[in-house]
Amino acid sequence: MNYMIRALDGADMLEKRLEVRQAHLDNLSEVKGKILCAGGLLDEEGKMKGSSLVIDFDSKEALDDYLASEPYIKAGVWQDVEVHPINVLIVNGEKYVK
Repeated sequence: MNYMIRALDGADMLEKRLEVRQAHLDNLSEVKGKILCAGGLLDEEGKMKGSSLVIDFDSKEALDDYLASEPYIKAGVWQDVEVHPINVLIVNGEKYVK
């Protein structure tokens, strides 16, 4: 199942985000074969305000395990996290085949 994760940072979390960033990237490397797309969300001034990921997990439990291990969640950086199942159709201009 593919999931879209939209996570917004709490107020004044940019410094904390930068402190935790390497742990976040290390954690993502644990699921790198499952990530279809990931990046930072920017505000109108181009400053980081959150994250967006499209990720493929075999089960909801695997997604929940990932979220439980996510350093931005554990450190309180991500304050508003939405997860939506998504039907990925195209990746890099080509039909997505799992």
